[in-house]
Amino acid sequence: MPTKYAEGTSVSIARSRDEIERLLVRHKATGFLYGEQGSRAMIAFELEGRRYRMELKYPRLSDFSWGERANQHGRQEYERSPAQMETALYAEKQRLWRGLVLLVKGKLEAVASGIATIEDELMSYTVMSNNETVGEWLSPQIAEMYKTGQMPPLLPGANHRKQLTAGVIEGEVMR
Repeated sequence: MPTKYAEGTSVSIARSRDEIERLLVRHKATGFLYGEQGSRAMIAFELEGRRYRMELKYPRLSDFSWGERANQHGRQEYERSPAQMETALYAEKQRLWRGLVLLVKGKLEAVASGIATIEDELMSYTVMSNNETVGEWLSPQIAEMYKTGQMPPLLPGANHRKQLTAGVIEGEVMR
């Protein structure tokens, strides 16, 4: 089984958070916050007048009740103690935060290098006026489109006509 990115890292969650904050400040972010509650952690920041939010979803402690170790016959599963489960969960949280550092660093570097725009790189993380991100709002619509094979309405509640600034295009929107 391939190794996951940053598996076995010794970098603390706080150090990863600080690194993300420094990256954002270097790229002119005007605000930064982070939070953690239960099985979720998030960062939020403002950049070029827009707000963005990225979330991490932590696994459950019970997901770490079994471990694997090497022996002379290959690999063997074993039941972890509660303390071992906590240690394994914390290690996974550290790994996830390192992945978030990589994601943020990669997106900001792509923008700084002129490969992409900030809007394109962070679109799904853009916070809308209803406090949903674009990704949270759009993902179910895309899933429904692929499930049914039908496009959602261009503008919910519209009269089923595509509109341009120069006028109206006659015809039905395909559903």
